[in-house]
Amino acid sequence: MKFFNLLVLCLFSFATANPQSRIQNLEKAFTNLLADDQARHAITSLCVLDANTGKTLFAKNEQIGLATASTLKTITAATAFSILGKDFQYQTTLAYSGTLTGGTLKGNLIIIGSGDPTLGSWRYQNKENNVLMQWVSAIKSAGITKIEGTIIGDDRIFGTQTTPEGWVWQDIGNYYGAGTSGLAWRENQFDIHLKPGSDTAQEVKILKSVPQTPYIQIINELKTGASGTGDRTYAFLPPYSNIAYLRGSWAMGIGKSGISVALPDPAYDCAYRLHDTLKRLGISVSQEATTSRLMSLEKLPIPSVTQKISTITSPPLSDIAYWFLKKSINLYGESLLKTIALKSGKPATTVNGAETEINFWADKGIDKTALNIIDGSGLSPGDRITTSAMARVLFQAQKENWFPDFYKALPEYNGMKIKSGTINDVSAFAGYHTDASGNKYIVVININNYSGSGINKKLFKVLDELK
Repeated sequence: MKFFNLLVLCLFSFATANPQSRIQNLEKAFTNLLADDQARHAITSLCVLDANTGKTLFAKNEQIGLATASTLKTITAATAFSILGKDFQYQTTLAYSGTLTGGTLKGNLIIIGSGDPTLGSWRYQNKENNVLMQWVSAIKSAGITKIEGTIIGDDRIFGTQTTPEGWVWQDIGNYYGAGTSGLAWRENQFDIHLKPGSDTAQEVKILKSVPQTPYIQIINELKTGASGTGDRTYAFLPPYSNIAYLRGSWAMGIGKSGISVALPDPAYDCAYRLHDTLKRLGISVSQEATTSRLMSLEKLPIPSVTQKISTITSPPLSDIAYWFLKKSINLYGESLLKTIALKSGKPATTVNGAETEINFWADKGIDKTALNIIDGSGLSPGDRITTSAMARVLFQAQKENWFPDFYKALPEYNGMKIKSGTINDVSAFAGYHTDASGNKYIVVININNYSGSGINKKLFKVLDELK
């Protein structure tokens, strides 16, 4: 019996000491990272909490605000779940104005956006063709065979500022820098197919855009890159512009067909696609497609709705958040931030959304000054959040009924459920881990201004001590 009691005591001592030794090893590994040449001029922060109690197990530089990159998406998603609810859905309405007589609509079709970033996305049921066909069916069911008017993309709900202040010019114009729209469409992007020259002296050829965008002029300044240099192509295409400059290089032997570029005016493209579809099906529209913004610039009144004929409902927030975190879609973060502002009774601006988000977590005890939030995606290098504050948000999230959906949406890196974040000279990870003994941790690690490449392996080497 004495031997059995001694054995139980030893096993208990090992189980309780094991987490402590992990943290000691973690501290050593983190100290080694700080001494690494790549971190010589960097600011590196780590915060590890006991996921059950919220107790800080290890922290270093945890109160220094750092650029977060896409780890900010964890806070945006948690705020959206809290304020909007996991079952929240957007609705896009097709309506007409004017009068309908004998099949002729003397008025306009109006596509009224609600800020849904998933409309026409290939990731869900409401794919581009499905949406267009649903609208065509609704138009036919309403008895419309001819339109003496136009198709208006109504994007007023989110205002005219598409990209947050602080975004980098090199990002804007590329698919990951696609701004918001009150009437988003096909994740606000299109593709440009490219063909490199046979040597570096030859120019890159533009084969086509998919879908075709004849209203956008593409200026090709691309150079053929040497084999192995890959995709170094950037599109410079400001919001609401119709001129795109392609700059950089496209390598010989590259294994993809082209690049994805941000739509400069998603609401216009949406109206344009419906106009084009109706034309091909023999339903004439007398005027070119337009948007509420363009009509306002021309000082034209937006016509009042006579009849709603179709409503398209987005997937629930739980599904949107899945792709938001899994694939790190910046557009979703910016759209959710504006929606959060709208839900709180404020105009749907990025600034209002960020303020609402900060106040929400401040009410839960997180220091406002630790949350310097500029956007919803982390693409802005001006975001400054402490690893301690982010860890506290992740701790609070566990208590909510939406947490299983939030946790499910987190990607898996290095055997952990953590969201990654990468922008220029910034690398970060934030999320959850359960070790082999069942101990649960919340981890946030962030390095700003590192040098060289391959830093993630060194961050993982630190986090490996928790396994």
